[in-house]
Amino acid sequence: MELTYRIEGDYQVPNLSLPAEETISIGKYGRLRHRYLQRHRRILYTNLLTTCTLHQHLAEIDQTANERMESLVTQMAAQQGVMEALKATDQMQWIGLMSNIRQAAEEIILGELIYV
Repeated sequence: MELTYRIEGDYQVPNLSLPAEETISIGKYGRLRHRYLQRHRRILYTNLLTTCTLHQHLAEIDQTANERMESLVTQMAAQQGVMEALKATDQMQWIGLMSNIRQAAEEIILGELIYV
């Protein structure tokens, strides 16, 4: 490995750069995980950042959290009897029940995947 230098003022600074990473779309849960790592798990955050695996980690967390959210919402809705027939007869009750189910599922996801 050959190292080249550039002169800045009276100092020789090595020309170092990180390898190019592919652009990965990160959603809500990836951003929440990013903020958590920055604020509460600084060593892990720095390790992921310096090994150039931070974006990949965040994308995996985001994808896993979204898949888990869909799975939990369908399971919890089936357990509580919230079906499309209820949506057709009483939309406001269906919306309220589904909102509660989504909030409960999100709390589970945040505790299992994001804030660990």
